[in-house]
Amino acid sequence: MSGLNTLTATELAHKIDAGAATAEAIVNAHLERIAQRDGDVLAWSHLARDAALARAKALDRGPRQGLLHGIPMGVKDIIDSVDQPTTYGSPIYQTHQPLADAATVALAKGEGAILLGKTVTTEFANRHPGPTKNPHNPAHTPGGSSSGSAAAVADFQVMLATGTQTGGSVIRPGAYCGIVAYKPTYGHLAPAGMKANTEWLDTIGLYARSVEDIALFRAALLAAPYAPIRKLATPPRIAVCFTPHRAELSKEGEQAVLDAAQQLEKAGARVSELELPDPVPKMTEGQRILSAFDGPRAHADESRRFHHLLSESLKKDKLAVGSKIDYATWAAARKLGEQGRAKADALFADFDVILTAPAPGEAPVGLESTGKATFNLLWTYLWMPCITLPLTKGPTGLPVGIQLVGRQHEDATLLDIAAWTRGALA
Repeated sequence: MSGLNTLTATELAHKIDAGAATAEAIVNAHLERIAQRDGDVLAWSHLARDAALARAKALDRGPRQGLLHGIPMGVKDIIDSVDQPTTYGSPIYQTHQPLADAATVALAKGEGAILLGKTVTTEFANRHPGPTKNPHNPAHTPGGSSSGSAAAVADFQVMLATGTQTGGSVIRPGAYCGIVAYKPTYGHLAPAGMKANTEWLDTIGLYARSVEDIALFRAALLAAPYAPIRKLATPPRIAVCFTPHRAELSKEGEQAVLDAAQQLEKAGARVSELELPDPVPKMTEGQRILSAFDGPRAHADESRRFHHLLSESLKKDKLAVGSKIDYATWAAARKLGEQGRAKADALFADFDVILTAPAPGEAPVGLESTGKATFNLLWTYLWMPCITLPLTKGPTGLPVGIQLVGRQHEDATLLDIAAWTRGALA
């Protein structure tokens, strides 16, 4: 397979500047790929073919508009778009048309991005799956809840896409689909216009096929000057951490972390092992409490007026569980998060990045479940930036990745280390 849709956004930006590619040709290459493949993958809830081409032609007639000039992107269908339907993965909102773009959508458009369409989300970014299949094997899940975004980027149907993570909904699908997925420090990307799930955890994240593209996309959505990936002066200090849940790792998931640690040490990294101090190991349960508590509140209107249109999964896993959690338990979970973040931040005096697993292993078979978020919940609760990188393949030939976790607010450093890591593992 070759074509404009197989290049990275960074590569295409250079081609556009050199006059070697047009936005129209780039959009057409992606639409052709979608026509060939999306009948099998089912990554899109809405595809704006005509609008995307019209936008591309307009961009080709004018001067360079910004960092993402002429670059197609997908937006998870939990994030509002003024010119395309936003269904939140629910039949309740089948005809919903927002009155404004979400902040991240508006910022991307302002930088010249072309909104190719909306990508499939699970119902309200919870556990009830959408129709999307893993592009590497349609019998396996692509992960969730950002299933459409991860699958579309992995299948070369779009080069950039947004997702959201409340538990593991950016990193896990990225690992299952074999692409680069980035969950920023909590609050770094503006959540305005995103359908709320758990506001103390909800984080907009990014998908691409290179770390360099993540840096480009991040700058555009931060409305910040673009800082290219920096070359490290010295190899990083890496702490290998299996979390308290090592027993839940598959053989291939554990081996990926061990192999990566060994290769990175050979490349010059200083590798050590990390045992998480109290109260950090207990924080996975705290994440579940916060997430469940907000369920009946975030979906109060839908539950009151359209209870019959909600999935049994949402009713059972979120609404029923959350209604039984009292204020004192919720407040204790909030305080636990504050204590754990302080402890986790102090650890970075001894290392630069944590190396861990992004998922138990390769994507499980079946589409009834999106997989376990066990290896994401802790870092989401700690508000720490995370990135997953593809590494190897599992026993059925599906991708298996690794996850790097950085210090809160030091996302640029995490991306620099991720680029070094990917080079060292190549």
